[in-house]
Amino acid sequence: MSIESIVKQRSGAKCELCASEDNLSVYEVPASPDKTAGSCVMVCGTCRTEIEDAETLDQNHWRCLNDSMWSQEPAVQVMAYRMLKRLSSETWAQDLLDMMYMEEDKVEWAEKGLLADEDKPRDVNGVELKKGDDVTIIKDLPVKGSSMVIKQGTAVRGINLTNDPKHVQGKVDGQTMFIIAEYCRKK
Repeated sequence: MSIESIVKQRSGAKCELCASEDNLSVYEVPASPDKTAGSCVMVCGTCRTEIEDAETLDQNHWRCLNDSMWSQEPAVQVMAYRMLKRLSSETWAQDLLDMMYMEEDKVEWAEKGLLADEDKPRDVNGVELKKGDDVTIIKDLPVKGSSMVIKQGTAVRGINLTNDPKHVQGKVDGQTMFIIAEYCRKK
């Protein structure tokens, strides 16, 4: 039996994350310990697109994780954990993450996949920031070493990336400064 047929049978021909029956395909969970059906999940086109491209993330779509996080399939648990981590700025997602129970080896697997994403700067919604992007500051930020405060809602145009994925560089009031990426929202 092929991996695809095993996963399709296991899932009941439904997305294992949101239960949709449309546009299904097998998704191999990144950083999997092996290359078996146990390291794959059946996903719909919407889930696949949003897993692979954080810019398309529709937070309300992922409320389905309330059910799928309790799956007995380790690969489904790992994907639910990763998506909840990506959405952890949302109160409901953080609440689900706090309730979720996984065995240590599954948490390690889930974290390995998250570490691969950590080398990229991400905004408050988990969207990857790229050189030249325009961002908006989401809260008042005091500037170290001065009395200046970057006000919430300030637009920073044409950011640059830094060696530290937690920071981006941009001009505010004519001065170039480093800004913590998670306090930005991509426009």
